[in-house]
Amino acid sequence: MSTTEPAFVVITGMSGAGRSTAAKALEDLGWFVIDNLPPGLLSSLAEEAGRVNMATDRVAAVVDVRSLAFTTDLNAAIEELDGRGVGVRVVFLEASDEELVRRFENVRRPHPLQGDGRLVDGIDRERGILREVRANADLVLDTSLLNVHELRKKIVSFFGGEDRPGLKVNVVSFGYKYGLPVDADLVVDCRFLPNPHWVPELRPLNGLDAPVRDYVLSQPGAKEFLDGYEEVFGVVAAGYAREGKGYVTLAVGCTGGKHRSVAMAEQLGARLRERGMDVQVSHRDTGRE
Repeated sequence: MSTTEPAFVVITGMSGAGRSTAAKALEDLGWFVIDNLPPGLLSSLAEEAGRVNMATDRVAAVVDVRSLAFTTDLNAAIEELDGRGVGVRVVFLEASDEELVRRFENVRRPHPLQGDGRLVDGIDRERGILREVRANADLVLDTSLLNVHELRKKIVSFFGGEDRPGLKVNVVSFGYKYGLPVDADLVVDCRFLPNPHWVPELRPLNGLDAPVRDYVLSQPGAKEFLDGYEEVFGVVAAGYAREGKGYVTLAVGCTGGKHRSVAMAEQLGARLRERGMDVQVSHRDTGRE
């Protein structure tokens, strides 16, 4: 990135998925944030931010699909900024159709793209328009199970504190019976290990408890899996760095997301930290049973 250009983040995604909350979190971290900016003005914003003596060198813009040429305009703006040496990061927020419907009904507002149709028609149309943008985003956050405080915490964890170069890794455990995390870049399966659920004294515990952790890690193949995947992820992380990807979500799954995946996610997170990576570990499905 040019030393005269600010760090630049584009916040986009589904209407109702939390774009405003993410923007407010960045503002509280000292970012200069502009809401509802047409994609065609991103280049002008970056140019002005680099020209004037701003109080911060971190700029974020919230953009949405109200522009008819949204995808074309956004892609063109990002390509232009990349060509000028501005390191643009795209954060995409999404949520399940059911959760989006609930949120819109709670605030008693129509979806901006539903027109004369139903709420679900607007959501479906928007999801189609955003498909390419989501695929190319640097960071995808599924907010279906997050309240505003939890979303704010995630944004702060990714963008707060000291600027650190390299890949930011989110390791999240989950249960297959609750579905794959939609924001996962990589998924690993721990169901090859014996399930502590069938050990009566371990059943009420979870993978954060020492007896469960020790049980899981003592099973044949557990250490070999951790050793092997740590090496594989090192290769993947280096490739992501070369391609300019700043964030990656690694999902670790077992049947219920309570025992094996939690223990293994914690171990993977610790190992990746030892390699110097910026890692946060979360557990999506603990407490759901």
